[in-house]
Order: sequence, then structure tokens, then C-alpha cells
Amino acid sequence: MYGLYDKEGILRFVDSDKDACIAYAELFELGSTNYCLMDLPNDTKKINGNATLDQSLGVNNN
Repeated sequence: MYGLYDKEGILRFVDSDKDACIAYAELFELGSTNYCLMDLPNDTKKINGNATLDQSLGVNNN
């Protein structure tokens, strides 16, 4: 899997095809200096139990 992050570190697109990620960047006119393409691990492990996020760390996008 590949993840395409913008220059601010926000994940914009995920796909198993590297070319699809690059096509996404081109579609939204993200220049190569404005994004980072990273190879994401496929073997993610599920966490048992309840997980909570500290929402005070995020910014409200509404």
C-alpha cells in the first residue's frame, strides 16, 4: 500500500498502486515538491479493547 501525504503531513490518498497515487497528485495539481509518497506496511495489527483518541490534539474541521 502507498500513502500520499501533502506538504503539511495530511494523508490525502491510499492505494496499492503507486501510479494511482501519482495520478491523484496530478489530478489535484500537487507538484512533486508538495507531496510525499510513502510505502505503507500491509501487516497492520488490530488492537483489542477500546481505543479512544485525545480529540484535544486535533483541529476541528467543521
